[in-house]
Amino acid sequence: MNELASPLIIGFVGSFFLLAMLTLTAFIKLSVVFMILRNALGLQQVPSNMIVMAVSLFLSIFISLPVISASLAALSEVDMTDLTPDQIYEIAKIGIAPFQAFLTANIDPVQIDIFVEIANRVWEGSGMTGTRDDFIIQVPAFMLSELTRAFEIGFMIYLPFVAIDLAVTGILMALGMQMVQPNIISVPFKLLVFVTLNGWLSLVESLLTSYTV
Repeated sequence: MNELASPLIIGFVGSFFLLAMLTLTAFIKLSVVFMILRNALGLQQVPSNMIVMAVSLFLSIFISLPVISASLAALSEVDMTDLTPDQIYEIAKIGIAPFQAFLTANIDPVQIDIFVEIANRVWEGSGMTGTRDDFIIQVPAFMLSELTRAFEIGFMIYLPFVAIDLAVTGILMALGMQMVQPNIISVPFKLLVFVTLNGWLSLVESLLTSYTV
């Protein structure tokens, strides 16, 4: 039995950290913002989805490295031999605690209040009561907070590129070149403006510094 316990625990911890990296870090917001940026530039497949996901993942690790280190340090001090289901649950709580602190520091208060209200309506009659400290409430509140912020940032990203599109379209119409697709002219200008303003570094810096760890 003990020979099976270690691989099971390793698999559980590995699965937990994979799920945590996708849902309990900046990954959601970063990936959505980068995809919106790609669409705003008028580039359909450049950079590719794989590159966008890879950049988002490693930047998420960069932001959450103190959280991950704290979680691993806490788990390394736990005795994982001859575990019972209750002990596994307690170990999971120990590993989750640093991530929960990260969520608490970065959740939109309005979002979590709404989820607490929804939980208390949905769970009515079950004997369960939702609070702001419940991890199961904090996770969806954090994810929706991240999506909301990503769309707000995406709106700001789109504005200057839409202005370029409108300007190019107006110039082409004034020159009687209605048959020319505006994207052929506007995309190079968008790239020029983005690179000239050092857009990647400015965007990544603003995203990274928007988190409290």
